Amino acid sequence: MSVLDRFRLDGRTALVTAGAGPLFGRSISEALADAGATVITASRSLERTEQYAESLRARGLDVHGMQVDVCDVDSIDRLFEAAIRQFGAIDVLVNNAVARTGHIGCLVDQTPDHLRSAAEGDFLGLFRLCQRFVESRTSSRCGSIINIASIYGVVANDPALYAGTDMVQPPSYNFVKGGMINFTRYLASYYGSCGIRANCISPGGYRDDQPPKFVDEYQRRVPLGRMLSHEDIQGAVVFLASDASSYVTGINLLLDGGWTCR
Repeated sequence: MSVLDRFRLDGRTALVTAGAGPLFGRSISEALADAGATVITASRSLERTEQYAESLRARGLDVHGMQVDVCDVDSIDRLFEAAIRQFGAIDVLVNNAVARTGHIGCLVDQTPDHLRSAAEGDFLGLFRLCQRFVESRTSSRCGSIINIASIYGVVANDPALYAGTDMVQPPSYNFVKGGMINFTRYLASYYGSCGIRANCISPGGYRDDQPPKFVDEYQRRVPLGRMLSHEDIQGAVVFLASDASSYVTGINLLLDGGWTCR
């Protein structure tokens, strides 16, 4: 097997939550499918995720849409049961979904209801997804969990970046992403003996129609001088999903253009 062959995912099935979403889901799903995996894109909107899956199948990729609400444990259980019944196993789990409804406003504006909403998906949902995956993989002695966290799970926000804009970074986002990173270390430590690897990717800021002032200030702070593109995350995901990273577990890969090195 050549070095490049170790990046191939032929014969493996990957589940990507929010796999048809415009944030990172589409890029992640496409990259895994391009590497040869059978990909399940799971989102709240079954219609949207099936449409995206169909667009990739038209290119000859093996992609399938399924429905899941990561804030609903019963929905997660139904997804796993249906996926395993249809595909036999899930080899790679990418936890990409975020409970966006809970992440609004600054500290003084957030209510207990906002925090509960965030926790349902980003704590309870994440926990159940990983639990079901581990349960299904321990006898196989292999498997890869990839959690999409954020640099804001590692460092605090710079309020100066948001000056002169109406942008607000809610503190609950830092709270759940920091927890995700350490939960990933727990999974890696506890289930490594079962052959299951668990890693995080923490992206920096991505270009998404932010105010020009914010973009300029952000890019000025990044050593590579630009914001994250959707292509940037693809190689990282394929690496952590594949045998190319067979001795890598428990890491938090900072995909930030050098933001956190300063």
